[in-house]
Parts: sequence; structure tokens; C-alpha cells
Amino acid sequence: MKRYNRYNPYTLPPWLKKTRSICQQFIIPFSVFQGIRTFLLPTTFDVFLLAIFVLIALALRLDII
Repeated sequence: MKRYNRYNPYTLPPWLKKTRSICQQFIIPFSVFQGIRTFLLPTTFDVFLLAIFVLIALALRLDII
């Protein structure tokens, strides 16, 4: 039986750490903007995009990605 290592953000290469940090800074404003846009003019695409943004924000916050 093979064991898999847990995800550790400290073992990532420096360029990936920087990219992850930049994504963490921009995902919340994008999510808020998309939420406002979805509230005002809801389309199927807007709802899916908002769901993707929220999932990415949660994944970054919980250190899943």
C-alpha cells in the first residue's frame, strides 16, 4: 500500500509560491465583483463563474491548492 504525502505549501518552488500569493490577493475582489454582477444580471455563465471563484477562494484559504 502506497502512502501519499500531505500537501505542504512550504515545499513549493518560489515562483509557484508567488503565483499562489497573487491569486490569494485577487480572488476575493473578483468574487465580490462577480457576486454583484450575478445579483444584478444573473445568467447561467455568471452563476457558474461565481461558484468557481468561491471554490478557488475556499481552496486557497484552506491551503488545499
